[in-house]
Amino acid sequence: MTDPTASDRDVPEPVVPEPDVPETQVAEGPVSEASVPEPQVSETGVPDPPSKAKLAWATLAALVVAGVVLVSAVLPAEYDIDPLGIGEALGLRVLANPVGGAIPVRADGIIAHGSSYRVDHMTFELEPGGFVEYKYRLEEGRSMVYSWSASYWVRSEMHSEADGAEEGTAQFFEVEERTLARHGSYVAPFPGIHGWYWLNETDDTVTVTLDASGFFSTSIEFRSEVAPIVREMMETPDSAAWRPFF
Repeated sequence: MTDPTASDRDVPEPVVPEPDVPETQVAEGPVSEASVPEPQVSETGVPDPPSKAKLAWATLAALVVAGVVLVSAVLPAEYDIDPLGIGEALGLRVLANPVGGAIPVRADGIIAHGSSYRVDHMTFELEPGGFVEYKYRLEEGRSMVYSWSASYWVRSEMHSEADGAEEGTAQFFEVEERTLARHGSYVAPFPGIHGWYWLNETDDTVTVTLDASGFFSTSIEFRSEVAPIVREMMETPDSAAWRPFF
């Protein structure tokens, strides 16, 4: 008989390859807790504020930047001081020193007033053959702008009566035999009352609507067989700017 023990010894054992395992580099020597840095945190859990040295450097940097802006931009533009010549190169000195010195200002074109202009809106109903005359009190040189429209044809006259003139006399600036609307601006050539006369020559009632803004103080409405109605102009675009005088 064959010894099974001997035959098993003659059979070589199979070689099993070991799996590839990545090598991990481990630092030699023991790793102490002191070698691992820890964030600097205060006892309250809030990071420590920057050091005084860092604050000083940050403040110094901000002062340097502000000084550069002051010397290179603000002084040349505002005070015509340009020690580095940067303002001249950037064209900033002209802001402080316009060509020709002071800016020339015309004496005409603007008439300044001490109070806001007044605003007026009126509607008139004209029966067949009826009329209305509506005027504003304007001093010499004061102005107004206006727009009016009629629902049907009317005769329109724009005229003024100067202070001290004889009763019934007027100076005419516009006469329209048949019109539906007029728009414009007006500057009083003399102190007095200035406005319109509308006559309805049709067989139907006509509505006239007027919108005006200007430096007038009062208005006067004239109708047939009715005493004149005087109204003080109080409405302004800004109530805080209202004054009883111009």
